[in-house]
Amino acid sequence: MLIGEVSERSGVSARMLRHYDALGLVTPTGRTSGGYREYSPDDIRRLFHVESLRTLGLSLEDTKRALDDPGFAPTDLVGDLIGHTRRRITAEEELLARLERVDAAAPAQWDDVLRIVGLLHALESESAGRRQQAVLAHDDDTPLPVEALVAAVLTEDDLNVAGALQWSLARAAGRALAGLAGGLDSDVADIRRRAVSAIAAVPDAEATVLLRRALADSDDTVRDRAALALGSRGSADPMPVLLDMIVEGRRDVEAAEVLGLLAEASTPTEAVVAAVQDRLDDATDTASRLRITQALAEIPGSEARDALARLAHDGDRTIAATAAAIIDLQDRGRIRRRQSPTRAT
Repeated sequence: MLIGEVSERSGVSARMLRHYDALGLVTPTGRTSGGYREYSPDDIRRLFHVESLRTLGLSLEDTKRALDDPGFAPTDLVGDLIGHTRRRITAEEELLARLERVDAAAPAQWDDVLRIVGLLHALESESAGRRQQAVLAHDDDTPLPVEALVAAVLTEDDLNVAGALQWSLARAAGRALAGLAGGLDSDVADIRRRAVSAIAAVPDAEATVLLRRALADSDDTVRDRAALALGSRGSADPMPVLLDMIVEGRRDVEAAEVLGLLAEASTPTEAVVAAVQDRLDDATDTASRLRITQALAEIPGSEARDALARLAHDGDRTIAATAAAIIDLQDRGRIRRRQSPTRAT
């Protein structure tokens, strides 16, 4: 069989067949009467063996060794090829993910593409300062690669960089929430913590829905962050979690301040004081009762003051002294407020 026919039947170009011949990889062994090289059936078989090995990623040199060296052991080489192929696949998947993120940002101009690619590259930097600067310096006129920013915020350990990412995602509003909601479903508590912090920065009704969902999380930190964010938005849903935080001493000062905001803005003061009083009645240790007493100082209105007045006569002298001190400070504050207009005149 002449080279043209071999090329047509095998799909290997005549140029490549000549290259194989020059390397001694597949050399036609016959000759026609006119002196043309002719491929024998064994030559054709060897050609198909070469092409089969080449599909595994073997180089031409390794392919020749595999076919000609009886002592050639394929195990190590195949193992190396597996490792190389996995690395290549990983690199291709990373490239595909980057292209998809650029595409999702819907850039209008090539300048936008270049800026987005620059941001994506900076997010992979080992320097926290560079990551933060890249996020903060991103041009408002350039589309945000939201998917990439979500992926970054869910894995970011540096608090400054995380803050910059949260600020940037807040500008994307609802477009970031689908990805962040996926973070809430993670089996890894740290990812759920980062997700709820980022969601809390988004001023959106859908974000409020996600924060309510986070109140049922098994992780204290996730619940606490959701409760503080929801309470700051005027929602009474997190009151049980806020009270847990006060009783157990988890960011209790912040929780008490949010209870005070609720009493001022959206929840009847008597309902807030009643909930606090219930926890006070259930608490048995001085530390928990002391934190609850101090929390009453943040709640406006006569109901909270009446509760403090009762605690000023508590059997625990620490509780009684604290309640009395709070009342005294409140009275002094009222006196100063009444006197200040007089001083001004």
